[in-house]
Amino acid sequence: MRGGDPEVVIAAQTLEAGIGPRLGGTGRYECVIPAADRVGDDRTVDARPMESPLDALPRHGLIRHRRSEVMDEIGGQADRLEVDTGADHRGGLKRGWRSGGTAARGVTAGRRAALGDPHFEVSARTWRRWESGRPGWPREDYAVALHSAFGRWPEDLGFSVPAGWIRADHQEGVAEVNRRAFVSVTAAALTAGPIAPRHVDPALIDYFQQQLEGHYRADMLLGPHDLIGTVSAQYELIDRLVRVATGETRRGLLRVGAAYAALVGWLYQDAGDLGGASFWRGTTQEIAMRSRDRHLIAYSLVNQAQVRTDLGDGHGVVDLCEAALDGSGQLAPKVKVMALQQQAHGASLINDRAAVDRLIDQADGLLARVDDDLPWGNACRRTPCYLEVQRATCYGRLGLGAEADSLWRQVLDRVPATARRDRGVYLARHATAAAIAQEPDHAVAITREAVLIAVDTGSERMRRELTTLRHRMSPWHDAPVGHDLDEVLASVTARG
Repeated sequence: MRGGDPEVVIAAQTLEAGIGPRLGGTGRYECVIPAADRVGDDRTVDARPMESPLDALPRHGLIRHRRSEVMDEIGGQADRLEVDTGADHRGGLKRGWRSGGTAARGVTAGRRAALGDPHFEVSARTWRRWESGRPGWPREDYAVALHSAFGRWPEDLGFSVPAGWIRADHQEGVAEVNRRAFVSVTAAALTAGPIAPRHVDPALIDYFQQQLEGHYRADMLLGPHDLIGTVSAQYELIDRLVRVATGETRRGLLRVGAAYAALVGWLYQDAGDLGGASFWRGTTQEIAMRSRDRHLIAYSLVNQAQVRTDLGDGHGVVDLCEAALDGSGQLAPKVKVMALQQQAHGASLINDRAAVDRLIDQADGLLARVDDDLPWGNACRRTPCYLEVQRATCYGRLGLGAEADSLWRQVLDRVPATARRDRGVYLARHATAAAIAQEPDHAVAITREAVLIAVDTGSERMRRELTTLRHRMSPWHDAPVGHDLDEVLASVTARG
């Protein structure tokens, strides 16, 4: 091989019947003519069947052909001829994709298909950065995605390796899949440095705050799966900016970063991934502590208490909420309301109805005083009948079916169409309350609407509520109404 010899990549559409059999089947092919192994005009090339960009992944078996055969058959049909000199890392990223957007979607789809991770995403902007002269070192889940697409790790694709960095051995099998899944959840919060110095405009704080409100609205309409990738990517950007910002700009970005981390944690919790939720709730608490913002620190503890609620740990919920309320004279009324209502959930888990009513009544006395402009934790202002929702939920846990049923009727009359995911959760809880109140037919009727929303939004929280309903309906499992419930829930079971 002569040093500096180029590699020629030809992507051709080969639809003619005469070409398909010789190259391994009809369809799209990518043919790579290596600079090495030159033997005149008859050097060896690789040809791969390619229905989509992902079908050209190196891990698939290669079909060997002589260059003369390929060139004779493809001839003028080549729709792309590209010469790569191998001068920098970009040569390693050539795949025959026609745009950065197509390439990003290809790597994204490969990663999602390999691990069943619907949240992972590589943006076109990220791909263009990788193709630039100074791409930076990719975060770990991107590194895994690149390896899935190209069969090589970033250090083998020409990315500049950070000083002192060593790649850990990658094990096969389930343990590797689990490790990669964990990497996918955590990568946006664990970006390796250093970050190149740059000016950070204070106006970015307002920009991210405005985006945050849009994400809250989208969450109500879409559910978690379509948002996790987007919000995680924005948190990663905020984290990078925090590392190079100074003064009040840095503190402002820390505050908004904590709010983004809290939202990511909530999205994982709604998707049923309590491990991912716990990680991001911990990240929220770390950023809140770094911000020195007393309100955010208490908010982060309430976030942790939400996870403990889903884990059924009533005492843990109470502990965290009491910690949040320590020195509560300095807290904004909104934060107190959040902590008090969450503590009521903890009380319901330990069967303390008196504490439930006391705590929610105390929160109700503060609700009219919520007037801050903090961009996070505004469910108490955004959600109609916010405290009635909490009381009804607690009553359902306590087995107070008739009381919960009455409250849910009032709440659902006021839930707007824009809060579709929340409406689905409330309907499932209402159906459970009806079952507790010995009204199985009413429960099934309510469930029909809840199931439609559960299928559309993919909310695992809603599925858990429907599982609770099924348990509460078990006395009627052999009755006609029990069979009706099975039929109604079949679509959720099929998707789950």
